[in-house]
Amino acid sequence: MSKKIAVMGDWDSIYGFSALGLDTFRVEESATEDEAEAELRKLATDNYEVIYITEALAAKIPHEIEKYRTLPSPAIILIPGIYGNTGAGLSAVKKSVEQAIGSDIIFGKDN
Repeated sequence: MSKKIAVMGDWDSIYGFSALGLDTFRVEESATEDEAEAELRKLATDNYEVIYITEALAAKIPHEIEKYRTLPSPAIILIPGIYGNTGAGLSAVKKSVEQAIGSDIIFGKDN
């Protein structure tokens, strides 16, 4: 059985993912925080197991994304958009790995 995977963000950043067979959901920069949160909740309750979200959109709704952090599904993964990489995606992965193994993966330090 294949997993349902969604990609959320501005159209220019996400339209190419549909060629890979992923479901794309357009949420433009002009969307309100409430609209972005509602779309994320809809995808989460619609059994998407992985949700990619552009860093710019994720910056609008960090508290909503945090609600799913400790749940096994959906996995919410930040990706850069066409406007550049803010580093938020790498930071989120780093934080998750540190929590899982108890060590800083970049510098090898225990925090």
